[in-house]
Amino acid sequence: MPDPTPPPRHAVPAIIRVEGLSKTYDSGFSALQDVHLDIEEGEIFALLGPNGAGKTTLISTICGLVRPTGGRILADGYDVQRDFRAARARIGLVPQELTTDAFETVYNTVRFSRGLFGKARNDAHIEKVLRDLSLWDKRRSRILELSGGMKRRLMIAKALSHEPRILFLDEPTAGVDVELRRDMWEMVRGLRAGGVTIILTTHYIEEAEEMADRIGVINDGRIVLVDEKRALMRKLGQKELRLHLQAPLTALPEALDSGALALSEDGMELIYRFDAQQEHTGIAPLLRQLDAHGIDFKDLHTRESSLEEIFVQLVREGRA
Repeated sequence: MPDPTPPPRHAVPAIIRVEGLSKTYDSGFSALQDVHLDIEEGEIFALLGPNGAGKTTLISTICGLVRPTGGRILADGYDVQRDFRAARARIGLVPQELTTDAFETVYNTVRFSRGLFGKARNDAHIEKVLRDLSLWDKRRSRILELSGGMKRRLMIAKALSHEPRILFLDEPTAGVDVELRRDMWEMVRGLRAGGVTIILTTHYIEEAEEMADRIGVINDGRIVLVDEKRALMRKLGQKELRLHLQAPLTALPEALDSGALALSEDGMELIYRFDAQQEHTGIAPLLRQLDAHGIDFKDLHTRESSLEEIFVQLVREGRA
């Protein structure tokens, strides 16, 4: 049974505070390096990064599942290392892997999860969680009978069973279809409206743009930057329009020579970079100018910057 009198709670400048966190494994691999991060109460915070960047290690360390090499973590004012029980009771974790007892019923596995945290039985809370996640009608079903989407919802129900104030979602929509992904987004918004602080890891820029109040970018075990969504999306939302020309150009006409437009080395493509977040992208005036200069193209397509390209840009700007 957990200690009924938790240790003293520190002053809470942020609901999650990470100070100088590092993690080096016995093999010598440095998974986290001097990570500093504050997550505010009531926000949806998205952590972006490619596979292997350190997202899951960071979450596991904050949740007390991985012991850090150095640094300190406070969860709702409790030190995750010194006051593990009190800190962990305030955290719900939905891992990327779907690990459940296939032969147990939905209702019993959620109730059991609540009991693991020493919480008194509360059938009304379990019912509310299952109804909120559209699982109430499946409460007597065995887990092996559920669809993949339902299993993901069940993992969230288990994480919410003990009424945490903080919820970590590790790649919550990995491998699910677009319709289910949007259903999950609506569900996460509902949790935040109910007072839960949400931290999600993702490599989908679209997901971060849709959901997050703030976004953090992690790469090679370091936090590259943390910014408000709108400010960061101006970087992530930069797109590129490529026009394949009918005939090669040796140089851009002077009237078209701007920082936004470039000519490929072989002279067969015009590359126009624009901010997709802006109402006026400048594409229509560009096409009119090309027509006025007698420059014909036979194909065009757009592409969005990849995360890898964004990291290169951030490093070039001295932010990493």
